[in-house]
Formats: sequence, C-alpha cells, structure tokens
Amino acid sequence: MAADTLLLLTAGFFGGALNAIAGGGSFFTFPALLAVGVPSIAANATNTFAACAGYLSGAYAFRRELAAYRHRLPELILISLLGGLLGAGLLLQVGEAVFRQSIPWLLLLATGLFAVGGPLNARLRRRQSRRPGAQGRPWRWLRPALLPLLLLAVCIYGGFFNAGLGILALSYLILAGESDIHAMNGLKLLLSTAVSVAALALFGLRGSIAWVEGGLVLIGTLAGGYVAAHFSRQIPSGWVKGFVIVVGIGITAYFFVETYV
Repeated sequence: MAADTLLLLTAGFFGGALNAIAGGGSFFTFPALLAVGVPSIAANATNTFAACAGYLSGAYAFRRELAAYRHRLPELILISLLGGLLGAGLLLQVGEAVFRQSIPWLLLLATGLFAVGGPLNARLRRRQSRRPGAQGRPWRWLRPALLPLLLLAVCIYGGFFNAGLGILALSYLILAGESDIHAMNGLKLLLSTAVSVAALALFGLRGSIAWVEGGLVLIGTLAGGYVAAHFSRQIPSGWVKGFVIVVGIGITAYFFVETYV
C-alpha cells in the first residue's frame, strides 16, 4: 500500500510538473493508476478527476482574457458539456474489455497529437494569417455549421479519453479564427474544464472514480505544478516536449505488447 501511495504521488508530481511546462502529464498519471490495480475505465475516469482541478485553476488565471468572450462562452460551454457527457457515456457503454484493447491506440493518438500538435497549430495559424478577413468562400459558408460540430467531436473525444484534449482544443480554436495565444489558452482550459466536469458527473453517478487513488494523484499534481511554475523558465520547453514524446512512445509500445502479444 505504501508503494502504491508513493507511485501515485510521484506520478502526479511529474504529471503536474509536465502539464505546467509543456503538457503530457497523462502519460504518467494514467499508467500509474492502471499499475496500482485501478480498472482501465475507472483509471481513465480517475485521471480526468485528477486533471480537472488544474484545468479549473488555469482557466481562472485567464479570467481577464476570457471576459472578452463572455457573449460566446455560453454556447461554447454548452457544447463542451454535451460533448463531455456523450464521450463519458460512450466510454461506459463500450465495456472494460473493449476499452482495454483500445488503450494502445488511444495512447498512440495522444502521443502523435503531442508530437505534431505544436507544428500543426503553427501551420494552421500561418494559414489563417495569410487569409485576412474571412476564410475562402466554401469555408466561409460552411463555417457556422461545421465549427460547432467540430467542437462537439473534440469534446466527445475528451469525455472518452482525456489525454490529448488540449492539443485538439487549440487546433479547433485556430480553425475558428482565434489568434491571441493567451485567450486561446484560457478558452482551451475552460473547454477542458467543462468537458471534465460533465464527464465526472456521469462517472460519479456510475461509481467509476477511484476517489482515494485519484486524490493522491491530485495532491501530487498540485505539488508538481507549483514547483514547476518556479523553474519552468529555466528548463527549455523543447527538451521537456522531447522527453514527453519519448515517454509516450515507450508507454504506447508497452501497452501494445501487453495487449496484443
């Protein structure tokens, strides 16, 4: 029991530190929950619980930037809540065995998103800047209908599997025409909060959250994020991102071997 407690606290600490610097903390916290014997669906739900506090506190830190979007926030939050509920409901419907087999593929997707998310978002932002005013004609007409559906799809993914949600949310915001990185980070965290809260409501009603294990991860996450905030400027984010990608590849390979070999 002491070893499990230490593992969860340590995983939470490193996960919180990585999230504060570059992201990718779920590559530590989710496998740690599985390692101490939490069933896979409960581990995913518990990981969402542990991450939610960080989303909420981060969104609050960007409250001034978010104030400029107050007329759009009800729509964005409503779609995010709906997507979170749908994704969580889908997760609970697929069953333990099916979800366990999907874990390697979900981790592969999350690793790929983390690896290419930065360059992809930068490329999307450059394309946006080359199109002053509205988008091209087809996109201009389709945009009002497609953007809410795209956000709903992103939030369904987040309710089903939390890792990689931030990168997808940023990509959506760029496609939606946003360019202020501070506002985008605030919106990303707010959307992630809404998705997580909706998913957690359903997970809690179904008894899918391992509260004790999740509480230990949450304590470690808060400590790691606090410490990393003081040292983040001294550590090149590129090094941290490279480390997270290597860890993600290793964990993904492990789960592929465990599941299919």
